[in-house]
Amino acid sequence: MAFGLRRDELKKWKTKVEKGEIAFLTHYWLDERFPGCTSVTKVGCADIDKLIAWGQNYNLNPDWIHRDERYPHFDLFGERQKEILIKEGIEEQLRYFIYKEALKGK
Repeated sequence: MAFGLRRDELKKWKTKVEKGEIAFLTHYWLDERFPGCTSVTKVGCADIDKLIAWGQNYNLNPDWIHRDERYPHFDLFGERQKEILIKEGIEEQLRYFIYKEALKGK
């Protein structure tokens, strides 16, 4: 179940994805299949080749791409989510979520 999304954030993410840009959207998310995870980051790009290349930088398998017709994306959560957002320099997307401790000392 997804929640905690602001309409303007979602609209910006969709616009960037449609333009073929790598776009990040983090929101609260609960799924009993993934205990302990309380948020997810969707990394999207309409240019599948560009998305695959981006994912290879983080050893993400192209088979993990949710191949939505308009908004293809990787779903990141847990430690990998935290690690990638910090490496991408967009740790502000973590500030509302469980990873406040990860930003200390950075």
